[in-house]
Amino acid sequence: MTTTRDVALLAYPDCQMLDVSGPWQAFASANDVLGKPAYRLRLIGRSASELVTNGGLRLLPDLDWEEWESELDKPPDAGGNGRDLTTLLIAGGHGVFVQCQQQRWRERLTRVAPHLGRLGAVCTGAFLLADAGLLNGRSATTHWRHCRRLADDFPQVRVQADALYVHDGGRYTSAGVTAGIDLALSLVESDLGAEAAAAVARELVMFLHRPGGQSQFSELLSRQHRCGPRLRPLIDRLHADPGGAFDLESMADSLKITPRHLTRLFRHHLDTSPGEYLTGLRLEAARRELVRGETSLERLASRWHLGTSEQLRRQFHRHYGVSPSVYRARFGADSANHR
Repeated sequence: MTTTRDVALLAYPDCQMLDVSGPWQAFASANDVLGKPAYRLRLIGRSASELVTNGGLRLLPDLDWEEWESELDKPPDAGGNGRDLTTLLIAGGHGVFVQCQQQRWRERLTRVAPHLGRLGAVCTGAFLLADAGLLNGRSATTHWRHCRRLADDFPQVRVQADALYVHDGGRYTSAGVTAGIDLALSLVESDLGAEAAAAVARELVMFLHRPGGQSQFSELLSRQHRCGPRLRPLIDRLHADPGGAFDLESMADSLKITPRHLTRLFRHHLDTSPGEYLTGLRLEAARRELVRGETSLERLASRWHLGTSEQLRRQFHRHYGVSPSVYRARFGADSANHR
């Protein structure tokens, strides 16, 4: 007999539609694959009124927060499903920062947390959990664009900047948008086993465990595609050989322009300087070697022209939100953590 688990997804005005529909479909597909109701899904809103997502699509919650919260106190034979079988996932999206300004969410989330088997967030939904103090002392992640802000605003949270999803002590967080589906699949695997989760992944035409971390989608790579034809030859050279002997003069000379003009082009097209861009590439190269097993920061700093080991450590923390040692423990070759 399949145990039915409750999964509630919290939506609010200006949330990200796929943060709701992606995980929802993963759980719904598990029901389809099994042919049994493994999950009872409900959409929760601040009220039961229609809300508009940040893409303009409208959602109608199944019930409001107060109705859903009241169910948590019911014993199983009175319609409740028991603490261990109840999951709440909070959607992300631009609207989360407005929600974080409302004291009632801190109170509500703190109140229900002890009654939940799993409490999680997709994308920037992590900010709502962090604002309520529910990620303090735990590892967490969010969309790569907001990892630094999460680390700065909530220093008690151990931000894992490259993770697609993170589980720590009953708290679940994921990177942006489609990573919410990765997180949901991991929960399906935990609940129903690898075979069932793999069947759901096949149904959704996606990896059960997606290779790589979210840095593969980072701003640095997106910049490569918007550099413009004037900078393209140099940008391609830098990406091909970030450890090369480049300086401002040699980079400018390769394009037959002055260093001052090169700096203007970088600022205009890429919103950074040539030196900052090259440092970012070199940090990415050092990060990849760290993941593959390199343990000496001195060698990494020397190989990639990143100064001393201490300078590398500071730059690494500034760019990725964690120290190299923590990053290596989380994502290194011997790490057993999911991506």
